[in-house]
Amino acid sequence: MFISIPQAASNVILENLAVHPTGLTNKDHVYGVVWLSRLSALLCRSMLSFVANMAAVPLSAVPNTSTNNDGILIGDRVYSEVYLTISNSLIPEERLQPTPSMLDGLDLHTETDLRILGCELIQSAGILLRLPQVAMATGQVLFHRFFYSKSFVKHSFEIVAMACVNLASKIEEAPRRFRDVINVFHHLKQSHRGKRSASSLILDQNYINTKNQVIKAERRILKELGFCVHVKHPHKIIVMYLQVLECEKNQTLVQTAWNYMNDSLRTNVFVRFQAETIACACIYLAARALQMPLPSRPHWYLLFGATEEEIKDICITTLKLYTRKKPDYDHLEKEVEKRKMSLQEAKLKAKGLNPDGTPALSNLGGFSPGSKPCSPNVVKVEDKSPNLQALKPVKKEHTLQHKPGLMVKIGRNNGSGSRSRTRSRSRSPRRQ
Repeated sequence: MFISIPQAASNVILENLAVHPTGLTNKDHVYGVVWLSRLSALLCRSMLSFVANMAAVPLSAVPNTSTNNDGILIGDRVYSEVYLTISNSLIPEERLQPTPSMLDGLDLHTETDLRILGCELIQSAGILLRLPQVAMATGQVLFHRFFYSKSFVKHSFEIVAMACVNLASKIEEAPRRFRDVINVFHHLKQSHRGKRSASSLILDQNYINTKNQVIKAERRILKELGFCVHVKHPHKIIVMYLQVLECEKNQTLVQTAWNYMNDSLRTNVFVRFQAETIACACIYLAARALQMPLPSRPHWYLLFGATEEEIKDICITTLKLYTRKKPDYDHLEKEVEKRKMSLQEAKLKAKGLNPDGTPALSNLGGFSPGSKPCSPNVVKVEDKSPNLQALKPVKKEHTLQHKPGLMVKIGRNNGSGSRSRTRSRSRSPRRQ
């Protein structure tokens, strides 16, 4: 059956050529027949090899699509539910709070400032490195995803931000050198601290250590995210939705929606909602800011699968950015360092050590107020009573007493008076 299908198709084509020979010479007709015959032979061989391969596969290797609550059953093994998609990987609500940083003692306000500051560093570094906006957006989303898995107390947000910029530039096919990334962040750090004359980066051992830390942080990001670094951005979606609403010619509306979208990258909305919902929220904010009416009966965002609750949540989260104070770089570093020191002291205390690493006094010997200066098992010589000495049998071992020229051997019983004396000659060298 697999062989007859391509042959039948070639026969039909040949019949059509014979019925409508206009425009074809005899030579072209021959070439067409030869080409069709070769094509049919190739299709036959490929189908035969496919059938042979399917027959060679055992039945146990065929995936079983039956599922249960634990995962997917393939053969005799149960696998977790893993599927391929181009949508953003969202974080479940139970993992949003408490975060790993909050479990390490960092409050929510400080963590939010650290997220905003890290995203601002990534955005500013991308501008100085002349990266495309898509690469800067990817780096900020990766930054948020990583710190929902790890703590700001245990990982430097500056090193992670460098790694996110470097990784995002590779993902968006606009790679930059490590030296350029580190140099730009060095300049931004000094500008955040208010230094007008920024010093140049010295390529010393500190630079090498920073470079190695960035490389390790990039590997750690890939490991924690499971190499799922795909980010779906709402840039093109905003334009497409405005085309549906017939508002794409209003450049002010388009630019305002893009601005809200770029600002929302500093929040966690990209790890909570899909890109289509964020695009609807940005268009909604832009239309409200410009006082432009949009269809409301029914609401226009229902056409794109968004709900009113999601739109309000994204809008409130984005608008809160404009009411917050600018994060203080030095203050945030001090807060993180304080929490890091407290965690280190807690670990040393659990191990029974002082903050300086010396053993704690309570674990040295278990001293108590009633302890005596010496052990009761040891009795001093002057404290021994004569009765105690009389009760214990006296045992004496064989001893040798040396005298000049005489070696005396004393037995166990001194009272018998039996002594054996042996004289020995002195082996000292003779005097000349």
